[in-house]
Amino acid sequence: MKEHKEEITIDFPNNSLIALIIGNQSINLSKLEKLIEVRISSFGNQFNIFGNIKKINLAKIILTNIYNNLSNQKGSNIACEFSKFEDEFRMLQNNNTKKLTTNTKNEYISLQIETWKKTIVPKSIGQKTYFEALKNFELVFGLGPAGTGKSYLAVAKGIEMLKKGFVEKIILTRPAVEAGERLGFLPGDMKEKIDPYLRPIYDALYEMMPADRVEKKIQSGEIEIAPLAFMRGRTFTNSFVIVDEAQNTTSTQMKMVLTRIGEGSRMVINGDLSQVDLPVGQKSGLKQAQEILNNIKAIKIIELGVEDIIRHPIVAEIIKAYDKQGKN
Repeated sequence: MKEHKEEITIDFPNNSLIALIIGNQSINLSKLEKLIEVRISSFGNQFNIFGNIKKINLAKIILTNIYNNLSNQKGSNIACEFSKFEDEFRMLQNNNTKKLTTNTKNEYISLQIETWKKTIVPKSIGQKTYFEALKNFELVFGLGPAGTGKSYLAVAKGIEMLKKGFVEKIILTRPAVEAGERLGFLPGDMKEKIDPYLRPIYDALYEMMPADRVEKKIQSGEIEIAPLAFMRGRTFTNSFVIVDEAQNTTSTQMKMVLTRIGEGSRMVINGDLSQVDLPVGQKSGLKQAQEILNNIKAIKIIELGVEDIIRHPIVAEIIKAYDKQGKN
């Protein structure tokens, strides 16, 4: 039976915003057509969308949300990269049982994190839950695959709290586990050996803070980046602590860092339990902590999935394929 096709027309009053939505040489519309499998044409301030009715409605919602978001932006440097369309598509698709209403969209906006250089909002249902946990709990576990924004969002929250004076310093740490590499053969001291492994943390800092401010705060100790082994014997007070790659902690290391929390501090522990690089037979401290602490109400454990991945859409497909292979 031939699939029934329909066509609808939507229009927006601001022609300059429409030009941004369309993109240079209609690149955004071309990509959106391929992403949703519809045909879109524009005439003046109108868009004609042709295809399956469900996909037409999806395209209509995405275009409307993009237009409304652009309308709310201020300044002359408004841009509309196709990543905005992918974000909208992801939020609408990543939970088929939950309709993303206007009220839900407003909830996303109300959860925004303010850093020195940018404002960050959730880009998936899972990220929304993670945002809420970072806002309301002093100890948060973020579990999930690469690309779900665990570390990036934790760094953003730490920067916001430092900026507003809620904490005095940010501590960024991770276990110095050799993930297929041998640290001992790398040149330099321990800091120089471990810095490449902390590169994603540095990248997030520089994306959210002016470079000179990052350097100044590292030199003053307001931002500290160090291997987990350097945390032993300390107590973190008035600090925002992020433990990255925590799947590679041992049980002893995890207990050690969890008991470092002091007055006025928050801690976020992130990891991907599918990427454990510990010796065979050694249980991940993160996995054990998930099992032991799961019923403590003051602790929030958030599990993100492939539907929360905010990198290129193909990343989610790659992870799904590997997960499927692992189950066979």
